[in-house]
Amino acid sequence: MRLLIAFATVLLFSACINQRVDLIVHHAQIYTVNNEFSTAQAMAIQDGKIVAVGTNDEILKEYQSDSIVNANDAIIYPGFIDAHAHFLGYGQSLYAVDLMFVPSWQEAIERVKAFAAKHPGKGWIKGRGWDQNRFPGKQFPTNVELNLLFPDRPVILERVDGHASIANDVALQLAGVKAGQTIEGGQFTMQAGKLTGLLIDNAVGVVEKQVPSATQEDYKDWLTAAQENCFATGLTTITDCGLSPEEVDRIDALQKSNDLKMRLYVMLSDKPSTYTSKYFTDGGYVTDKLMVKGIKVYGDGALGSRGACLLQPYSDKAGWPGFLLSSPAHFDSIAAKLITTDFQMCTHAIGDSANRIILNVYAKYLKGKNDKRWRIEHAQIMHPADFHLFGENSIVPSVQPTHATSDMYWAAERLGAERLKGGYAFKQLLEQNNWLPLGTDFPVEEINPFKTFLAAVARQDAKGFPAGGFQMENALSREQTIRGMTIWAAKANRMDKQVGSIEVGKKADFILLDKDLMKVPSDSILQVKVLKTYLNGERVY
Repeated sequence: MRLLIAFATVLLFSACINQRVDLIVHHAQIYTVNNEFSTAQAMAIQDGKIVAVGTNDEILKEYQSDSIVNANDAIIYPGFIDAHAHFLGYGQSLYAVDLMFVPSWQEAIERVKAFAAKHPGKGWIKGRGWDQNRFPGKQFPTNVELNLLFPDRPVILERVDGHASIANDVALQLAGVKAGQTIEGGQFTMQAGKLTGLLIDNAVGVVEKQVPSATQEDYKDWLTAAQENCFATGLTTITDCGLSPEEVDRIDALQKSNDLKMRLYVMLSDKPSTYTSKYFTDGGYVTDKLMVKGIKVYGDGALGSRGACLLQPYSDKAGWPGFLLSSPAHFDSIAAKLITTDFQMCTHAIGDSANRIILNVYAKYLKGKNDKRWRIEHAQIMHPADFHLFGENSIVPSVQPTHATSDMYWAAERLGAERLKGGYAFKQLLEQNNWLPLGTDFPVEEINPFKTFLAAVARQDAKGFPAGGFQMENALSREQTIRGMTIWAAKANRMDKQVGSIEVGKKADFILLDKDLMKVPSDSILQVKVLKTYLNGERVY
């Protein structure tokens, strides 16, 4: 009898002990971003995953932990996910000449001179970020001044969109580029029979190949610097669009050594080495931090450098419609290769002609509704007759709201008012599948997700321009925008079972903000601060 009483007492005592977990967060305003977009007050986390979400009373009564965070009514969202970016490229840009937002070519030259003074020697000088649309006269620069300043040192300076570069004569000579040379899907620009140094699209790669290979230490420096900045803005998963197998090797090694914690979805570049690499298997390559299941295909160039492929010529360049970077037959061959695998085909398409061609190639193989989640990256300029192809074939348009607010100053010059109506049409694209992933395309744009939110909701840039918003008929609601930056971005990467919302069983990636994006006035969105960032339940910022 005594034994029975003692046993019952032990059971009763055990039932009263709260379940121990690694972390409890309470007294927060949690946006779960689940199907109902419901809110909660607290959550419990164990082994990097969310084990409970509920009220303060529920979580604090049922769980105990040595690590308890009182959020003091801070706002919590799932960690932001950038659906289209260049994480490695951004890290590399942090160790090159910063040419973002330079107001003139002369200012760009001054920055190159300052960089060269700090980094003397004969090695390559690289830079990124110039945009001739910001210069007086909006004319493309030439390499004349670079040749005078650096007669013995190679220089290559990339345009903000990555689809054009200026190289000095030394760099051109090292690459063996000759006057009159041609290349499919690109241009070696000339004036008066001489090379100007301006390289468009595929011509850039001819010179870039001459830059010496980087070391693993270089990769560590680039990627950890990029990671630090991204965590500070609330990003916990990033889609890196267009890497080589060798670059993925470097990333995988740094993640496995825990030097790199950022969660990444990687698209491999559409190059021959990709299809013979260890990553190109039916199931792709997946670890806790890395998913490689996409192929980045390059349809056309960028609108800013007039490389986007249009159905009709540019309004500001008679007879010039832009160009494709490969033949339609090539795009068809890649679709035929990928349709039998688990890989997503993810094609860069800016112009209405490029979008039409790629959409029809996809439709040929997808044949209606499906769950392959093949993507068109940017889907920037659409002909009205082509929107339906997205919904009919479950094709995912992956868009970047800040492209609209960056391009709005000059896009009408390129396209004309009527054609512009089919540009940056986020709401029309959303209506096709009833979901829409959002990204930034950084370092083409800034990494700041709050600028994404502002551009999507208010269709304004950081200066608050235009006052009434740019083409407001295509603005997204606040809920749609948050979903686009979290669960829909995860869905585009086929990671929505793991991340993108605060739900039981998902990875504990979340951020604390000082203000609520669902309620803050539009003119205060860019003042919202990230207080803390958590990845797998670990505080990383």
